[in-house]
Amino acid sequence: MVGPERPQFVLFGSSIVQFSFSNEGWGAVLAHIYARKADIILRGYSGWNSRRAVQILDQVFPKDAAKQPSLVIVYFGGNDSILPHATGLGPHVPLSEYIENIRKIAIHLESLSEKTRVIFLTAPPVCEKQLRASLSGAVDMVRTNDSCRIYSEACLEVCRGMNLKAIDLWTAMQQVENWETVCLTDGVHFTAEGSKIVVKEILRVIKEANWEPSLHWKAMLTEFSEESPYDPVSEGKTINVSEHDLTGDSPWE
Repeated sequence: MVGPERPQFVLFGSSIVQFSFSNEGWGAVLAHIYARKADIILRGYSGWNSRRAVQILDQVFPKDAAKQPSLVIVYFGGNDSILPHATGLGPHVPLSEYIENIRKIAIHLESLSEKTRVIFLTAPPVCEKQLRASLSGAVDMVRTNDSCRIYSEACLEVCRGMNLKAIDLWTAMQQVENWETVCLTDGVHFTAEGSKIVVKEILRVIKEANWEPSLHWKAMLTEFSEESPYDPVSEGKTINVSEHDLTGDSPWE
């Protein structure tokens, strides 16, 4: 382990999480925003559904760990919503089981510590035409935007019932004109613009949450932020650059 010890933010989910550090993804953007404030830890598993997530909860989030995460951002639902295959194989998870799995994940994460906060991301929309073209028959599965809506609404309902924070990505992304091409690369995964929406919504929820201590980046201490004679010099004085970017103000709130 390296020090000093920082708060840990864990991103837990399927490919939407695994790929979040590529293509100017939302995980990478969060790591940039929270530089010197929190460690963004990736636990993404491409192709996974909520059933597999429940099976490894104790391994990814052991209850006896010496340090527990301050925040866990969870995404499962898109793969669950894929329509059932005739063989019974594949990632589909029936809606009733998906609902129960989200509950199990939430209960486990909230039991880690009194200070562990949780945010769920719902299934985002998919562009069916783009998805069919990107798969080109390589994978025998059907994923529709309406099935994503159903699983998204189910996730939101569970979170409302458990008083948990949730972000409705299915609705948020479709507010963008030409969202199919502006927000998605292959009908499913995010462009840089799509990731900006995810980051904006996450920061909004964190800012509005009545959490103590606050996990909003502006409210968190910056590591080694004291002034130093070794800081850059402007007009005969040093500039403490630990709290701001010399190229301009941050676009994030």
